[in-house]
Amino acid sequence: MNFPDELLYSPGHLWVRAAGATVTVGISEYAQGLLGRVGYVDLPSVGQAVTAGQEMGFAAESSKSITDFIAPVTGTVVEVNQALAADPAPLNGDPYGSGWLAMIELAGPLPANLLDAAAYAKLVGG
Repeated sequence: MNFPDELLYSPGHLWVRAAGATVTVGISEYAQGLLGRVGYVDLPSVGQAVTAGQEMGFAAESSKSITDFIAPVTGTVVEVNQALAADPAPLNGDPYGSGWLAMIELAGPLPANLLDAAAYAKLVGG
């Protein structure tokens, strides 16, 4: 499995790309493997407050399950990847690129429970 070194990972299988006070989040390759082919996504709303450790308003539906994801950070959603609503295929095909979910303006520091790539790989057995 591929876990890019420049990203941080939540125990809930989302990745975080930090860029100053704004982060981009998406699902990890491990998560997309668990989900299988995603057919529908429910995205959070721009302006929505999210709290680390709580549902963030993003759900993915596949032939295997409907999964509600837990926010990896606390802040406000400033942008969502609207292209996924029309075609969620990038979640499976390019989870670290065009399959990004949302950009969140941080309300504080990054949570201490975010993992580097090596620790995340160990967590998921990869």
